[in-house]
Amino acid sequence: MPRHLITSALPYINGVKHLGNLVGSMLPADVYARYLRAGGHEVLAICATDEHGTPAELGALAEGVDVAEYCARHHETQRELGERFGLSWDWFGRTSRPQNHELTTHFAKRLRDEGYTDIRTTAQVYSLADGRFLPDRYVEGTCPNCGYERARGDQCENCGKQLEPTELIDPRSSVSGSTDIEVRDSSHVFLRQSALADRIRAWVDTKSDWPQLTRSIAYKWLDEGLEDRGITRDLSWGVPVDPHDFPEAEGKVFYVWFDAPIGYLAATREWADAGRGGDDAQAAFDSWWRTDRGAGDVTYTQFMGKDNVPFHTLSFPATILGSGEDWKLVDRLKSFNWLTYYGGKFSTSQGRGVFMSDALDLAPADCWRWYLMANAPESDDSSFTWELFGEAVNKDLVGTFGNFVNRTATQLDRHFDGIVPGEGEDGEPEADLWSRVELRLGEYVEAMDALQFRRAATALRALWAEGNGYLEVREPWKTVKVDRDRTACTLRNAMAVALVDAVASAPFVPEASQRLRAAFPADAGAELQLDPTLASAARAAVDAGDAFETPGLLFAKLAPEQLAEWADRFGGDGEPGE
Repeated sequence: MPRHLITSALPYINGVKHLGNLVGSMLPADVYARYLRAGGHEVLAICATDEHGTPAELGALAEGVDVAEYCARHHETQRELGERFGLSWDWFGRTSRPQNHELTTHFAKRLRDEGYTDIRTTAQVYSLADGRFLPDRYVEGTCPNCGYERARGDQCENCGKQLEPTELIDPRSSVSGSTDIEVRDSSHVFLRQSALADRIRAWVDTKSDWPQLTRSIAYKWLDEGLEDRGITRDLSWGVPVDPHDFPEAEGKVFYVWFDAPIGYLAATREWADAGRGGDDAQAAFDSWWRTDRGAGDVTYTQFMGKDNVPFHTLSFPATILGSGEDWKLVDRLKSFNWLTYYGGKFSTSQGRGVFMSDALDLAPADCWRWYLMANAPESDDSSFTWELFGEAVNKDLVGTFGNFVNRTATQLDRHFDGIVPGEGEDGEPEADLWSRVELRLGEYVEAMDALQFRRAATALRALWAEGNGYLEVREPWKTVKVDRDRTACTLRNAMAVALVDAVASAPFVPEASQRLRAAFPADAGAELQLDPTLASAARAAVDAGDAFETPGLLFAKLAPEQLAEWADRFGGDGEPGE
């Protein structure tokens, strides 16, 4: 059985992430990791805060604190929020830690030794008002491609085009807002991506199972011509360039988009170092990342928003391939479109949209996890609305999943004192029930294996509905008055379906699933795995005489007035955001 390495795009350090950030990378990575673990696979789920680059310096400046202090505090905030959302990382690291410094320096030196770097003198924006060079996001201006007036010096967030600060029209300093700037020469290390273009294209050609969104973005960039990219910046915060390796770039740091993907490896090394030392830590790390040292059986899956695809299909692979070493390349890359807020952008400054900290003050994490994944922006952008959120909670979680469990538990407690009854023989209704359960479960597993989360949610919702449909046909609340054996048979089978639901639902709604699972005896289905055999295994695991502790209501209904209040509070007026 292959081992699975899972990474999500690293959340940037500057502040609390909004729901679009969550559903575009971290949440689907967690759902998939939980699914694989439930199927008996060995999984290593890695994430970290991305802590270098201009926004970290600007954020620290705005808060009036040292940048290292700023990053440490925000790392803890993001870690805590992630855990409250049920994100089950095996390790949540930091790109500012020594492991990332060491690995970034290593890769830069390997690329130099393999002939894939050179030193170039380039024109850089210099602010006379600030007395410093202004790399990347320190510069704002008008995009030359689409005319967006708030484009950054590294990329236009409106059209997605990668930029250089000197390309911006009417540039200004992000630090002071000053337009008193000029262009000066500065020497930087460049990664010769153009020399690796053919190798990268040949590698991308092998990924026929990647989503169309991922492949189309990769080929668009390759077809336009892969350009060389500067991988150092005139900043003080970041991985410092080793002057012995690149004396011409002494005093500079590596570009954040060079060191951030290396952060996947570095966070894994943090994980290895935390539980081991010396050779044991090195061996543990190598077993996940070095194909010549044990990682040959690893399947590596990445999750990210579509804006990150070029860096992960082109630039990061260029680093790995250009190193000349046997590092693990990504096998499966799942990319997502945007989650919008009523068709517009989430905006912290304008108080529009829901951010992770706000969301958990309103409803349990399971409600958000279910809504976001059931409406994940896979094939196109999807729009968050309070109406859809309320429907997902009230109709799916409360009215379907929760209703089935509550009806079953109530009938069992009322008529059999919470003890699974053994009377009654299964008949044609039960055969039909389990045939449908197996069908829905098969659809669910197939969709999850294919990383098609909306389709998986549809199948899971249908699985929940099978339990309710069975109760409606068998009507145990009526038959208990005239045919206790039939009622016993019905509730015994319904309990087994509830156990299937508890296991199958865990990737999407882990807290509720755990509560339901805990209502069964500890040894009831302890070895159950989330795979096509789950239905028959759960059916066999529910024994007559088992005591079932009623879990109570798994979910609470959201009132219309609540949703209306939240819509008003978070700007959900249907008007596009800024």
